[in-house]
Amino acid sequence: MDANGFPYIGIRDIREDGTLDFSSARFVSENAVSKQEAAFTVNEGDILFCKVGTLGEPRHVRLEGSRFALSATLVLIKIGCNLLNKFSKYVLESDFLNAQINPILTGATRPALGIQQIRKFSIPRPPYDELVEIVKFLDKNVGLIDQAIALKNNQVSLFKERKQILIQQAVTRGLVSGVPMRDSGIEWIGEIPAHWRVLANRALFQERVEAGRDDLPLLSVSIHSGVSEEEISEEENVRGRAKIEDKSKYIRVRPGDIAFNMMRAWQGAIGAVRVEGMVSPAYTIATPRPSLDARYFEYQYRTPGFIQQMDRYSKGITDFRKRLYWDGFKQLTTLVPPIEEQRAIIDFIEQAMRKQNTAVILLERQISKLKEYKAILINCAVTGNIKVPGVADPVISNIEVT
Repeated sequence: MDANGFPYIGIRDIREDGTLDFSSARFVSENAVSKQEAAFTVNEGDILFCKVGTLGEPRHVRLEGSRFALSATLVLIKIGCNLLNKFSKYVLESDFLNAQINPILTGATRPALGIQQIRKFSIPRPPYDELVEIVKFLDKNVGLIDQAIALKNNQVSLFKERKQILIQQAVTRGLVSGVPMRDSGIEWIGEIPAHWRVLANRALFQERVEAGRDDLPLLSVSIHSGVSEEEISEEENVRGRAKIEDKSKYIRVRPGDIAFNMMRAWQGAIGAVRVEGMVSPAYTIATPRPSLDARYFEYQYRTPGFIQQMDRYSKGITDFRKRLYWDGFKQLTTLVPPIEEQRAIIDFIEQAMRKQNTAVILLERQISKLKEYKAILINCAVTGNIKVPGVADPVISNIEVT
């Protein structure tokens, strides 16, 4: 990486609005890239098209005259005329082009297109005055759809933020207002109910290692959803062959345990076990002592402050090599309310989450419908299947790639 070089970018470094996400893009010197990935000057309105893996995601670039080292997975399309450029991007987003891509895809696990294949794609090319009307029509209507999608995405984000705040408040303050409070001694928590305890995990949990059995499902621990309740699929289990041949190498888990992925605990891969099963030997199992409900501790351990605490106790020079071992986990500091309050907090959070999840599912369905309508609108407009004022049937020609 060279902070004084130029960005080396892939499709996921370019936001949907065409701006570059510098937080994810790498910077390299010109000597560090291959001839295939040489530096290009990318101008306002140029199109980058992904030809390997995530196909059908064209991006306009909104950085005038910038030099990039383009990943070999990208094709740079320079049209020249900004109006035709806009129209071409709409075509690249349409089913009209997808219908040409799907029959010629190569690669068993990672679809890919060759430059010569892309050059042979045909696209509608209406006369200039009609092109003006189509682009004007799509800019207006697609813009309105995009605004609606952005609004609903923002609402989804707000629901998720509120959910995190609700959980944080419940697991660190409790549910009853007006109770005596005291300083927890933990900076990120602050005050807690005076009758709650603050204990190191060595006083709360014991490590347990028990061999798996043939009749038990193999579970996973996700940074997004905690411990699964169903057998993971062969596709998810990259060690599926070992799973079939020798289950004794896996670790048995029981309902009420806490399981965490040693390699990803610092990202939040921790949760309560709800069904009997087994997990990878890369996981650690903590069995709580009596009067503890693992579900409450899952909610506490997945808060941002506690995840940061797990990060501090993880060992490793880089994020890729970090591990939270049992010796680190047992030093973590945990809030412990009485068991009755633990269960009341669990009930409160789960009820609130059901309501919020229902709202989020509804919004995501609406977003999906808007995206579907947007795709139909674009496809119909660029192929002449809806009447745009001043536009006749389109002429078809080949795409030009530079």
